[in-house]
Amino acid sequence: MGDGIPVSLQRKASDQGGIVSRKQALAAGMRQSTIRSKIKSGRWRQVRLGVYSTFTGPITRRGKLWAAVLYADPTLGQGGNPDETNMRARLSHQSAAEVDNLLDERSDIIHLTISATRRIRPTPGIRVHRTRNLRDLRFPPGELPRTWVEDTLLDLADATEDIDQVCALVTAAFGRKLTSAAIMRTVLAERHFHRWRREISELITAADGGAHSVLESRYDQDVERAHGLPLSQHQVPFRKKDGGRGFRDRVYSEFNVIVELDGRLAHPADRQWEDKERDNAAAEGDQQSLRYGWRHVYQDSCQTAIQVANVLRARGWKGQPRPCSGSCPVRKTVSPEPGRAR
Repeated sequence: MGDGIPVSLQRKASDQGGIVSRKQALAAGMRQSTIRSKIKSGRWRQVRLGVYSTFTGPITRRGKLWAAVLYADPTLGQGGNPDETNMRARLSHQSAAEVDNLLDERSDIIHLTISATRRIRPTPGIRVHRTRNLRDLRFPPGELPRTWVEDTLLDLADATEDIDQVCALVTAAFGRKLTSAAIMRTVLAERHFHRWRREISELITAADGGAHSVLESRYDQDVERAHGLPLSQHQVPFRKKDGGRGFRDRVYSEFNVIVELDGRLAHPADRQWEDKERDNAAAEGDQQSLRYGWRHVYQDSCQTAIQVANVLRARGWKGQPRPCSGSCPVRKTVSPEPGRAR
């Protein structure tokens, strides 16, 4: 990168994966004619409009992310500290999650967030999100501008309808030590509206050490009481095969039915969810143990109530579960009492 490139621009290009913007080059002292000459000779390549690769080899993932940021914000954005930059565009959603190791998958589309008052020309491979509350953040040279990991988590959670995915995000953030309960709660409180506010608040508590109690409370409220199921005994002690003492989460002792609540926050792709559903289906025959996780209690509480009710009725419960709302499927799908026609 030596010939004709100012030392300051060489340093910036090194920080940015070999990528610079036209405005950065001009600000460093290069002439328009020099930039055009380098592009014409092939020593530089235009990656995006006004954004160039200062070398001829393959562009790394880091370089592609920098190119997207510089395209969306070609200004220098220098703050008061010359060693920090305040970019008006920053990586967000899946792209910020990739950089911060919140997600393992890499999105083909690069996601950026800019101020709601700005407009940029649409370009392939980039999805632009707008916000009225773009944080005033400073980034050291070489650090990709991106949303806070807490904002990234909430942005991704707000875009999904699957509680398992929300659980996976919270699990990753805490399991990989990317945030803390205090910071996560503060950022959540700043959001005037979030579709998963209640669930995320409880998941923060769960991830911070109270997973079991949160899930048990939700089972009691949303599955058992909301659907008129018999009241179970809580934390019933039992003797393990190795002689140790354990506790059953919920026990319907009169009907010899056990409900185990798995408070671990599982990744939605984990096969254990399929295994739970397979084992639970088998339980309606001759088994007595049921096992449920977050999705079964939060998102599928009515279907979970149906399954528990059917197992209890198969074992002698004479009661009738009730729907928790006008759209609840409990009344239509629960099996009839043993020996009686539907």
